[in-house]
Amino acid sequence: MKILSREQFYEADRRTLSAEGIPGEALMERAATRVFDWLHARLEGAPVPVFVFCGVGNNGGDGLVVARHLLDHGYTVDVFVVDYSQARSEDFLTNLKRLKGRKKWPEYLDQGSPLPEIPANGVIIDAIFGIGLNRPPDPWVADLIRHLNSSGAFVLSIDMPSGLYLHRVPEDPSAVVGADVLLTFMAPKLVFFLPQTGVFAERWEVLDIGQDPVYMEEAEAAYNLVGREMVRTFYRPRTKFSHKGTYGHALVLGGSHGKIGAVALAAKAALASGAGLVTACVPECGYVPLQAQLPEVMVLTTPGFSEHTELPDVGAAQVCGIGMGMGTGEPVQKAFLAWLEKMQTPVLLDADALNILSLHPADLHRIPGGSILTPHPGELKRLVGPWKDDFDKLEKALVFAGAHKCILVVKGAHTMVFAQGKGYVNTTGNPGMATAGSGDVLSGMITGLLAQGYEPLQAALLGVYLHGRAGDLGASRTGYEALTATEIISSISQAFLELSGPAGPDQKHTAGG
Repeated sequence: MKILSREQFYEADRRTLSAEGIPGEALMERAATRVFDWLHARLEGAPVPVFVFCGVGNNGGDGLVVARHLLDHGYTVDVFVVDYSQARSEDFLTNLKRLKGRKKWPEYLDQGSPLPEIPANGVIIDAIFGIGLNRPPDPWVADLIRHLNSSGAFVLSIDMPSGLYLHRVPEDPSAVVGADVLLTFMAPKLVFFLPQTGVFAERWEVLDIGQDPVYMEEAEAAYNLVGREMVRTFYRPRTKFSHKGTYGHALVLGGSHGKIGAVALAAKAALASGAGLVTACVPECGYVPLQAQLPEVMVLTTPGFSEHTELPDVGAAQVCGIGMGMGTGEPVQKAFLAWLEKMQTPVLLDADALNILSLHPADLHRIPGGSILTPHPGELKRLVGPWKDDFDKLEKALVFAGAHKCILVVKGAHTMVFAQGKGYVNTTGNPGMATAGSGDVLSGMITGLLAQGYEPLQAALLGVYLHGRAGDLGASRTGYEALTATEIISSISQAFLELSGPAGPDQKHTAGG
């Protein structure tokens, strides 16, 4: 699914109206009726008071349509027009007239109006601002929004939580509606997936309002969602006449005294992701632990008991994932930089490999083109520098990936992949995955997929999707708090089974996972 810009949303509307030969009010009626249908299916005529807050633009027009349908179905509805501007959209005025035709006159709110009383058992429909908001709400409107947020009532926002911009972080978070449910039109918005802006919608759903399918197919989005149907397009099921050599040989290189477990997790995840052979390369202190706990993995040691003092060539392995638990001591730094200079094919760089590069920015040019870097937020900041907000972080990530011709996997609640000037937002995963070793598992999985011949970008996208889905499956058994990296590995098999099963729609997307 594509994540569109404001201009693309407007163009989709224009193309739809042209293709169908309908006026804007007809498309508004269609969209807002979908909102009503969603709400009515859940309220089922329950005698709860509904409070509809409408702006004076098209988002407010949507709210007026919903209010009219609620009245037609016998609900108790109070309608408020938040009169923040003298300008009104034509479709707002059309639907205001239709509402008055039902003998329902809204109450107008302005700077001097008292704040309406809203009981905690009520339902608020937020239709004040939509995607066109480009400046902070007036102070009195901000006070109204804070009043809505403190009411304790259930809040349903239409298309966007009012006060939230489409492409930047709000100046005053308290002046943004906190929606219990957000029903958005056509496609998700990038702000739903960022820590500073995704918090304003507890749950969100995309409503299909019949936008022109030709335009929706043609639109070139800067960001795309990574879901089941996307990764199925390049997933490669195993064939009958194959052997372990068919699925590649992965080298997982890292570890130091006390951190051998990081390599063990990555190696085990590489195997569970389908690599035919896996070799783990560790300093001498890791030989016995790895050989004892992972009989399927071959073990290679380097000189030095507690840390790597030199690193081997990849050798027979097709690909290498390096850095997990490796340490950043001076001998390790020298060994890693010398090793990286000899590499000619894409590698996966994680953890201390990234930390060493951040200490030696002049050596970033040594990263082979097409390599995959998997930083968590702290490692990313050391690589690209500090950012002022989430949107600045995305821009820095895109610039870094382009400058170094690499694939940047930025781990988080919605892991994002940056490559070739585009961003990809993962839809799987949950808060339970914020646990030790989860990142090592992801690196091992992507390395295992690379070994099987997936293109680097495909390996990254498939890896983050399966990693998140395995985490979701594991959490369904353990809960968030008890989820461990080992449990995630145990769930990789079920994630693959789901992926290879009958085609079906992606799961509903929700904020935060």
